[in-house]
Amino acid sequence: MIEDRDRLASSEAREAALACVEAGIEAGRPRTVVREAVSLAGETLRVADATYDLSAYDEVRVLGGGNAAAHVAAALEGVLGDRLDGGVVVTDDPVETDRVTVREGDHPTPSERGVAGTRALLEAANAASEDTLVLAAITGGGSALMAAPAGDVSLSDLQSTTDALLESGADIGEINAVRKHLSALKGGRLARRAAPATVAGVILSDVVGNDLSVIASGPVAPDASTFDDALAVLERYGIDAPDAVRERLERGAAGEVAETPGPDDPAFERVSNHIVADGMTVLEAARDAAIERGYEPLVLSSRVRGEAREAATTHVAIAEEIRATGTPLEPPAVVLSGGETTVTVRGDGSGGPNQEFATSAALSLAERETDVAVAAVDTDGIDGATDAAGALVDRATVEDPDAARAALADNDVYPYLESRNGLVCTGPTGTNLNDLRVLVVR
Repeated sequence: MIEDRDRLASSEAREAALACVEAGIEAGRPRTVVREAVSLAGETLRVADATYDLSAYDEVRVLGGGNAAAHVAAALEGVLGDRLDGGVVVTDDPVETDRVTVREGDHPTPSERGVAGTRALLEAANAASEDTLVLAAITGGGSALMAAPAGDVSLSDLQSTTDALLESGADIGEINAVRKHLSALKGGRLARRAAPATVAGVILSDVVGNDLSVIASGPVAPDASTFDDALAVLERYGIDAPDAVRERLERGAAGEVAETPGPDDPAFERVSNHIVADGMTVLEAARDAAIERGYEPLVLSSRVRGEAREAATTHVAIAEEIRATGTPLEPPAVVLSGGETTVTVRGDGSGGPNQEFATSAALSLAERETDVAVAAVDTDGIDGATDAAGALVDRATVEDPDAARAALADNDVYPYLESRNGLVCTGPTGTNLNDLRVLVVR
């Protein structure tokens, strides 16, 4: 799974960190979680705790998108076989499927091919009837991949707004409040298109707290955010949005454009959503891997958020306490956390939240001469807009603290970590369940 793993695993602690990363990602792969959550017995389809009588439907189709959507579709084909009649998913990680059409898009910035794929997805949703069972394969990354600019908003308007939001330090809920109100699909509008079909969401969550309306911008979930909320995000972060974006949001706030459908909307009368994997899925598997190697595990939280470099300082402080006092547990220990940190971009470099977390952690370890290995990765294999999943560091990573500080100041940690042989590269992993951070304390 991890490129150049032998070189990265240069110590027992570093090897343990990589083993936890691999176990976490493997546990979140759709072929694993769908096999556990979805089954077919005769005419009865089980999705998590819900059951569906297939004899009540003329057709069963898969619709959706996200980094792992094609893998979910392939796993659903494995369960349903010839009971599945087709469908469309949009992804940046295509795999071979027999019945579901896989359309490619781009992440984290929407693209023209993503728009074309989403157009096909919307057409398939429009064709659904009350005799259709839609299995909505929704995973992280869907907000960018399922691009459907609404009204007079163009793709370039959407791209520039998305890029500005991603660099602003806004959290995913704030970013998606804007994206939902610029889209013909997000914020429950895909469910509205598919109505009156029965919709069963098969969802892999990459969102802290598993808010259905935020995962992939909630295409089949009720939305409580408003045009006013979207405008407030632009103001809060000083986003200089294109005229068409601001005009649409202002018209919506004035009541001239229909709001996204809320919980009482009839579009959701036949919709149920099922989260089959989330950040805790990853953490539990990483915890088990730590135990197998003789480490005492501590799962801090699956909901860590905030500025990446600041979160790193706090995590390192916990590792230091373990080494110094055996509190809150005795070493050897592994500290684990999930969630989604952010980066407020002020420089002009390359990197991502997990790479900034790792660089900040390495700097703290070097300054205090603390012997801890730290891995931080995005489980989809794409940290920021780079080809790295994240990084693996220890105190030896930083020889020149000033160079590390300069890389952080310019948000240019990717080349710094590359020069220090710290990057962790996996390629697309087939899942997206948010970030995983591992601190190994010998």
